[in-house]
Amino acid sequence: MRATLRERLRYWFDATMDRGTPALIGWLALASVLLVAATTVLVVLGTDEETETNGGWPGVAWMSMLRTLDPGTMGGDTGGPVFLGLMLTATIGGIFIVSALIGVLTTGLDNRLQQLRKGRSRLVERGHTIVLGWSEQVFTVVAELVEANQSERRSCVVILADRDKVSMEEQIRMRVPGTGRTHVICRSGNPLNRADLELVSPDTARSVMVLPPGGPDGDTSVIKTLLLLNNRTWPGRRPHVVAAVQDSGNLSVARLAAGGTGLVVDAEDFAVRLVAQSHRQTGLSAVCDELLSFVGNEIYLRPEPSLTGLSYGDALHAYELGIPIGMRRADGGVLVNPPMDTVIRDGDSMVVLAEDDLLIRLAETTVPVVRTAISCLPGPPPVPDRTLIIGWNSRGPKIVDLLDQLVRPGSVIDIACPQRPADAAAVPRANLTLGHRPCNPTSRRSLEALGPGGYQHIVVLTDESVPPDLADDRTLVTLLHLRDIEVRLGDPYSIVTEMNDDSNREIAQVTKADDFIVSTKLVCLLLTQLAENPALHAVLTDLFDPAGSEIYLKPAARYLRPGAEANFATVIEAARQCGETAIGYRLGALGDKPPYYGVSLNPPRAAALTLGPRDHVIVLAEQ
Repeated sequence: MRATLRERLRYWFDATMDRGTPALIGWLALASVLLVAATTVLVVLGTDEETETNGGWPGVAWMSMLRTLDPGTMGGDTGGPVFLGLMLTATIGGIFIVSALIGVLTTGLDNRLQQLRKGRSRLVERGHTIVLGWSEQVFTVVAELVEANQSERRSCVVILADRDKVSMEEQIRMRVPGTGRTHVICRSGNPLNRADLELVSPDTARSVMVLPPGGPDGDTSVIKTLLLLNNRTWPGRRPHVVAAVQDSGNLSVARLAAGGTGLVVDAEDFAVRLVAQSHRQTGLSAVCDELLSFVGNEIYLRPEPSLTGLSYGDALHAYELGIPIGMRRADGGVLVNPPMDTVIRDGDSMVVLAEDDLLIRLAETTVPVVRTAISCLPGPPPVPDRTLIIGWNSRGPKIVDLLDQLVRPGSVIDIACPQRPADAAAVPRANLTLGHRPCNPTSRRSLEALGPGGYQHIVVLTDESVPPDLADDRTLVTLLHLRDIEVRLGDPYSIVTEMNDDSNREIAQVTKADDFIVSTKLVCLLLTQLAENPALHAVLTDLFDPAGSEIYLKPAARYLRPGAEANFATVIEAARQCGETAIGYRLGALGDKPPYYGVSLNPPRAAALTLGPRDHVIVLAEQ
């Protein structure tokens, strides 16, 4: 059936109305013009005297427009009945038009504000950092990026997550109240959707960080996001991409998805190494926290042409501010704590630990070394360990396998949990014997039955079968029981535990546990460092690789005579004679005092220093 002219006009009118606020304003403007034109024509044709009095048809048109836009203007009008009636008509028509215009503008502004609150507008920024995904760790990432960009005139962090924009912004304001010069922007969208990804302007970004969302399918989301980024067409320079996977089995797939320019961190392996090494040298997590955080000391790559030809051992005393921990060759190879006779070549860069890159300075004169205070004793001979692991989770088997490589033959590990773990079967191991002891980790009687005084080290693993907050609460109860048992026995043992939330760490300090491993926070710190400076990837990989030099906290008596007055330059020299690089110390008396827990990295070289039997020197060493 063919449409009539009226139907066609009605359809055209409805189509224009569907175009939103601009179309409505256009129709109201047209209605105003028609009203003013009709009033002007009628006044000019019907009232000659008033037309001449008011300046002809231009004056009448002006008067009609004013009465249409401002009804109060008619209050002083004089003239005949026809003129006043036409002006009244213009005024009444103007009331409806202006009222409709106000309503349209109000509705349009409200709709625009609602769209902005939904976070669906496209970003126009350059050199910004993009964070894809939302988890509890986003607050750590934002806080670190704010700290890293303090010296910048202006910086921008953009978060894209499938959440409400206003809710994200409110949570960030509560958890990270002071962002300084860093502008934090949230956008609502699915990072797995190509159209949503375009909202955060990836083409002009400096770096992209893919946060692990957690949950059983978290790695799948990370891998798909990496595929989306890798397959995207980049018109110019491609930003560097960093991500983390929770399951080590997904690492090779994630790296393939990320392509040659993406950096993927194995979060599970990182956590396992921290737990395994911390149980043998408590305080390691506090050292890693400062090394990876932008608060305190950081790692920098710095060319030093004036050191060319010197050995690495000589370069240790060449700085007034900052401590060398290795070097990067001109071909990109990294050496962390190389042999002391390694020669610095032309084009090499020094890897330096310092508070800021502006606070790295070569010394004009070296700080005197108190050689009479140096002891440089050999380390104690390793002996078999007895370790008690309380609780069990997915990282347990890997912790046991790694400890089998680190401990002496004849060592024992007992797993205390309600049921014998199926993934901890009695597989023959080279250096340790694995046993199981039934236990309820939150029961005082059950813990006492384990005889914890017969162990040198106790590791408490978090329970993955319950929500993270509840798991931390249970861990706290277990720690309190263990510390009280230790006090009653008078037989000290070290306690190292996992925590899910770093905010629970300060609460748990009352247990006086020797170390707390908050692996999720440390992984986020690592990702943030790589997002800001991807050149550090090779350095950090070497630093945390068990095959090379690692971070150790060794008894201070191995380097300085107990009670002898010296300085940190003396500690550096003592460690150098042992083939190690000293980067700081830890005071045992302050081991449970936040925020540094007794750790002092890159201390002043010339300041007086006396270390006792409870103190440790933090070094980079092969073993």
